[in-house]
Formats: sequence, structure tokens, C-alpha cells
Amino acid sequence: MERRTLWIVLALNIGLAVAFFATGAFGDSSALIANGLDNLSDSFVYAISLFALSRSDKWKRGAANVSGGLLILFAAGILYDAWRRYIGGSDPLGTIMIAMALIAAAINAVCVWLLAKLKDPDVNIRAANTFSYNDFAANLGIVVAGGLVAWLGTNWPDLVVGVIVAGIAAWGGIDILRDAHGEHHKAVHTDK
Repeated sequence: MERRTLWIVLALNIGLAVAFFATGAFGDSSALIANGLDNLSDSFVYAISLFALSRSDKWKRGAANVSGGLLILFAAGILYDAWRRYIGGSDPLGTIMIAMALIAAAINAVCVWLLAKLKDPDVNIRAANTFSYNDFAANLGIVVAGGLVAWLGTNWPDLVVGVIVAGIAAWGGIDILRDAHGEHHKAVHTDK
């Protein structure tokens, strides 16, 4: 059940990453590109989780550490993109932002639901759930930013949400690293 669920969530996230990159490029949106990078990092994490699923707890903790580190690295990439757009200027399309974010929110809700059905999730499944919740929150932020961009005719709401998505990604990465560290300490105390 875990393997099948992770494959479905992985496929959905790869599809979302491609859609975010395409609409972000078309709509000149930092927030959409940021979510594309976030979904791409999620996809890497789901692939790592699938690899670690049949491995030992030590492997699973290692995979979670890699996942958390990747999320922090991708957060830095998102910040760079927002800074680049701030310096160079951008003209995001609010309606494209809203439409893509609503589609993504529906897909992320499905991911959250699928992952929540899993019983006794390990550290990697909990990491996957963290990603899906973060993505859902980021999608709602993009809807608000898209509305403000369309209403005000300025790019700053798009840039702000791009930075917020980076913050959410970094916080999620830190949370996953903490969870993996806690699992390591539980294992050390259990072995004694």
C-alpha cells in the first residue's frame, strides 16, 4: 500500500512540477516557478522514499536527511529566483497564477488524503505528508497573490509569495531533519 501510494504521489508531483514551470514561464510568475521547484524537490524526495521503503531504519533515516537537505537547497534556489525577478523586473499574470494554484490545490488535497490513509507511517512517509501540506498552503498563497497581482497591477505579491514558499520549504526541510534526528535517537536508546 505504501509503495503504490508513493508512486501515485510521485507521478502527481512530477506532473505538477512540469505544469508549474510551464505556467510560471508563460505567466512570468516567481510564485509559480517557486512551486515548480518545490514540487520537483518533492518528487526527488518521494523517489528517495520509495528507494528507502524496503531498506533498514538506518537507510530510512538517511533518506529523510537527504530529503530535508534537498528541500533546504531548493528553498535557496527559490529565493534566488525571487531576487532575480525583483532586480530584473517581472510582469506576472494574476489569472494564470490563480488557475494553476487552484488546480494544484485540488491535486495536493488528493496527495494529503492518500498519504493520510497509510497506517503507522515511517519518517519518510511523514516527510511526504509534510510536503503535501506545505504545497497545499503555498497554493492558497498563490491564489491570494494572483488576485492581488490582477487587482493592483504590480509584481510584488508574486515575489512575496515566492519568498514565503521558500520559507515554507526551508521550514519543512528543517522539520524533516529534526524528525530524522529524533528517530536516530530513539534507535540509539532502543539498541542499548
